[in-house]
Amino acid sequence: MTYTCESNHLENYLELLPEVDYDHFSIKALAAELDRQSSNEMDYVKNAFEYVRDHISHSWDIQSSRITCKASDVLFFKEGICYAKSNLLCALLRSRGIPAGFCYQRLTLGDTPDTGHVIHALNAVYMRSIGKWIRLDARGNKSGVDAQFSLEEEKVAFPIREEYEELNYPIIYTKPHVKTINALLQHSDCTAMYLHGLPSSL
Repeated sequence: MTYTCESNHLENYLELLPEVDYDHFSIKALAAELDRQSSNEMDYVKNAFEYVRDHISHSWDIQSSRITCKASDVLFFKEGICYAKSNLLCALLRSRGIPAGFCYQRLTLGDTPDTGHVIHALNAVYMRSIGKWIRLDARGNKSGVDAQFSLEEEKVAFPIREEYEELNYPIIYTKPHVKTINALLQHSDCTAMYLHGLPSSL
């Protein structure tokens, strides 16, 4: 699938945002640590992705009621749903001058279409070394979910099932979509939000 950038200017994918607060001391510290473990840009992107994927719990997987949103809070509490985790990964990438944006899918909430649809968030990152955007999904792996860092064949958490009216939205956004942020800000219980409060379309 071909993706379209919301902006033609890479600097717009480096912007400091309320949800992508990479000027926070904790984000800076983690970025510096990951940078020390990395030999180049590609290595850093992979390490940042795997950190968020593996060290930040998906709130639904641990059945937590806490809602996190901005990157520094996601890092502090070590948990969040995909909207929150994508904020953290974006912050870690932008903190090192690596352009990163937001992508979305419409998926079924459960395993069948009758469960309804929800919006799922992931990231896109511009790899200067190869001159192209790739998508990375730091949702967190579990049984049946195996997202990986890959430059060629995309390996996201949820391959689209068109027969279930699932879809990839083609835009790489510079900011988190307002519908996803509003979902996080307008609820106080993550379990209830996950079941009944997530947007079903953009």
